[in-house]
Amino acid sequence: MIQVGDSIPAVNLTAIIGDEQYSDTADKLFTGKKVVLFAVPGAFTPTCSSAHLPGFVVKADEIQAKGVDMIACLSVNDAFVMKAWAQAQNAEQITMLADGGAAFTEALGLSMATGDFGGTRSQRFAMIIDNGQVTQLNVEAPKTFEVSSAEAMLALL
Repeated sequence: MIQVGDSIPAVNLTAIIGDEQYSDTADKLFTGKKVVLFAVPGAFTPTCSSAHLPGFVVKADEIQAKGVDMIACLSVNDAFVMKAWAQAQNAEQITMLADGGAAFTEALGLSMATGDFGGTRSQRFAMIIDNGQVTQLNVEAPKTFEVSSAEAMLALL
């Protein structure tokens, strides 16, 4: 599993920004930026839609005021699902990152197998990345939502 002090792996992520699809490696995407990245098991799922993403939507201005250049939400979903979820949640200040094949999540060592529920998914986590290097990492215990919230990340900034 990725640790504090490690560099973000050079694995492709995709986003749809406006009407344009954007794809680049995570290491390039995060270079020269301070980023709060949080990951959810799935777009449109209960805790992810009722608490995790909404918390970052509400706290986005406070997080950015702490010198954060990008707040990014990661899920093992395709870019079209992530765009639709962002629109449904009024998440225009959040960069929605699609890891459709779970390559990035697996490179981080933070994937989980959910069987018929959804296949390979991301564990719930949040990290602070400074110029491509992990400076904080909070991974949730299974079926919990405590250490990866917007409030928890704001306290670390």
